[in-house]
Amino acid sequence: MRKILGMAFPLPLALSLSLGLLAAPAHAAPPKKEAAPAPAAAPAPTTPEEKLAAMKINIAAAVAAGKKASFFCANCHGEDGNSKYPEVPNLAGQNPAYLLEQIRKFGSGQRKDEFMQGLIKVLSDDERVQISLFYSESKVVPGNADAALVRRGQDTFGKLCVRCHGEDARGNEKIARLAGQQKEYLIRSITRYRDKTGERIDPLMQIATAPLTNDDIKAVAAYLTTKR
Repeated sequence: MRKILGMAFPLPLALSLSLGLLAAPAHAAPPKKEAAPAPAAAPAPTTPEEKLAAMKINIAAAVAAGKKASFFCANCHGEDGNSKYPEVPNLAGQNPAYLLEQIRKFGSGQRKDEFMQGLIKVLSDDERVQISLFYSESKVVPGNADAALVRRGQDTFGKLCVRCHGEDARGNEKIARLAGQQKEYLIRSITRYRDKTGERIDPLMQIATAPLTNDDIKAVAAYLTTKR
């Protein structure tokens, strides 16, 4: 006989109870589960395109930063992207991806302009994206033109330009917005494409502009400058 907790039990039963009492603490609490590993953080955006997509999530902050970074652009392109000079393009309302690509081309020397290249080279990648978003969110201020010339230009645009630039002339990520653009800038640019005298070579633009007379070009520019 053996006493357990003041009570007498036969030895085999006492032994089994003793083992049960000793083993009880081992089963008192369930085993702890290991914490699940934290999800891996998304990689930080590195390319200009990735940064553009990321900054669109908080576009208000990006636009504010872009406005601050674009202070030196305002001397020619205007504080809100509406140019101060007729031969300098408006940037307001332009597609941000298109703007970013043009900034890249100026920075790399693919597009030639000493003044622009010097300014762009001091910009960080983030500032380039922010400036592109700032101008894209600005509203373009359309110009004025003779009504008869506008009608003629609309007809010509519909025949030769709408396929790429769109019915609203707002382009896309790869094609420039022309709606609301400076009239003199348009005349000069279209003429250069037609005459193959500019630095920007584009076979499709050369084909589209080849049949245009000087008066046709003025009419198309008049139509486009009045569009919003």
